[in-house]
Formats: sequence, C-alpha cells, structure tokens
Amino acid sequence: MLCRIIFCIAISLAVLSVILLSFLSPKPHKSLSKDPNKPWLALSLYIQQPQSSSSSVQPTARSDAEAYIFHHTLTEGPENTSRVLGKAQGFIIPAEHFAHSAFNIIYLTFDTSQYSGSLSVQAKHISHKDREELTVVGGTGSFAFARGLAVFAQTDELSIGIDATYHLKLQLNYPRAHR
Repeated sequence: MLCRIIFCIAISLAVLSVILLSFLSPKPHKSLSKDPNKPWLALSLYIQQPQSSSSSVQPTARSDAEAYIFHHTLTEGPENTSRVLGKAQGFIIPAEHFAHSAFNIIYLTFDTSQYSGSLSVQAKHISHKDREELTVVGGTGSFAFARGLAVFAQTDELSIGIDATYHLKLQLNYPRAHR
C-alpha cells in the first residue's frame, strides 16, 4: 500500500512540475530586427573579370562547353582599380541534365579587416539573363551558417559578351544563436 501512495505522489509531483514550468518559463527571444523580413547583413560588391597581362589573349566562350570554371575578383566598386575584397570562384555545368546539380556552386571568399570567411551560393536556376537571384546556402568565418539571397546583375557588356562586370547584392540572415 505504501508503494502505491509513493507512486501516486511521484506522478502527481511530476505532472504539477510540468504544468508549472510551462507557465513560468521565459518567453522566446524576439528577433533583434523589428522587421523579420529585413536582412541582418546587406553587402554590395562587384565581380571583376581577371585582367590578363597580355592584351592579345582574349577568353572565348564555346557554345558547346560542358563546364564553366571561373576565378574572378570581388571589389568594392565597379572600377578595376577599386579595393579588392576577395575572390569569386565557381564551377557550373550548363548542360540541361545538370541544371539543378549540387555541383553548381559559386564560392565567395572574403579577406578584409571587417569580414574574413566565405559564402557558398547555389546556382541551380541559372537562366543566363542580365539578373539572377541565387540562394546563399552557408558560410564560414564571419559568415558562419549564413543563409539568404545573392542577386547578380550585369553592369556592362563588352563586344564579345563574356567579359562583363557583375554587381552582387547579398542579403544574409544568421541563425538566432549567431546574433
């Protein structure tokens, strides 16, 4: 009989403690930003074409290319003389059956006093327009666990059509613990 009384008291105390904890627990943390749709960090930078030492060497794009590998410079402004912030590197397979491939990633690497780290941008929906909205799927360093949107817009187009400067706008959100 004593065992049943102890068991009932233990169950009653457990139920009571769960009910009290649900009423007395603190409220969830609110976002630091008043507007949840507003990005926590917004960056605007430019992707410059590499400058070759010889003016006679012109890169050409083949229409039957199976993969596009690039290594460009990230700058603060649209001019070639703007301050370098990092690098933009990527590997894109434009073939239709690889259009949604996980291999189509653009890596943005930053090395400045303010930002040090990298961002991974997934290029699943490349449609070769003058403006592309791609997804930021993660980052390292100053951009650890970042998610968001990367908008690429072509700023100028040279005569052969492949040597263009791109304006890149990043809108990044971080997990609550990172803030």
